[in-house]
Amino acid sequence: MERARDPVKLKQSIWPFVPQFLVSLHNLRNLARATKPLHVRSCPLCGYDGFFRHSGRPPRLDALCPQCGSLERHRLFWLWFKGEKSKLDEPILHFGPEPILTAKFRTLYSEYTTADLYNEADLNLNIEDIDLQAGSINTVICNHVLEHVSDRKALPEIYRVLSEKGRLIVSIPIVEGWDHTYENGSITNPLERELHFGQSDHVRYYGRDFRERLRSAGFIKVEEVTAEGQDVVTYGLLPGEKVFLCSK
Repeated sequence: MERARDPVKLKQSIWPFVPQFLVSLHNLRNLARATKPLHVRSCPLCGYDGFFRHSGRPPRLDALCPQCGSLERHRLFWLWFKGEKSKLDEPILHFGPEPILTAKFRTLYSEYTTADLYNEADLNLNIEDIDLQAGSINTVICNHVLEHVSDRKALPEIYRVLSEKGRLIVSIPIVEGWDHTYENGSITNPLERELHFGQSDHVRYYGRDFRERLRSAGFIKVEEVTAEGQDVVTYGLLPGEKVFLCSK
């Protein structure tokens, strides 16, 4: 018959782990409080009304629509697109296509093409060396792609493939308080890139000089759509986030 365990010895064996357990429990409670949704939001892409989820590192509150998976930049883009009188001119080329936007555009446009170098897309294209004829595209969509690549190569290539009436619609992670873009080619380790640039596969954080980079590539007219006011609250947008509309 198995002997009963000595309760004193059992307590002594467990006790060293109790403080660590209590600290972990406390941290979990704090994390739950810190990531609790702030308010009911609306998703203009799928029509969902309710609480959004947090996303990212560090966590951004009310960032992810639980129904369609849209993030703040997708909702900002779609709010602009819904109000755009002329909509988009075809043919359209979409780099780094987001599934939620692709699903929408495929129902609206017959000359809509997705492009990516590593992930599944209609065309396998390198944005730094686009294998398409000059002036063959009327609209290029490029959301949160340029921070992954050499924009000094990518922007002139986008400009080249756009027609004279063509337009680039682009968004990037930008710190408006910085005069200059922060980049350092010697930082190649994924962990260091996450520390410096916010994500392991990013190579820069843009500053206000992003507009000059656009103009240096040839884009004369640069308009901006900004997340502000009541829309930030209603749709769970990042205050001050922008979509840039660039024309020749």
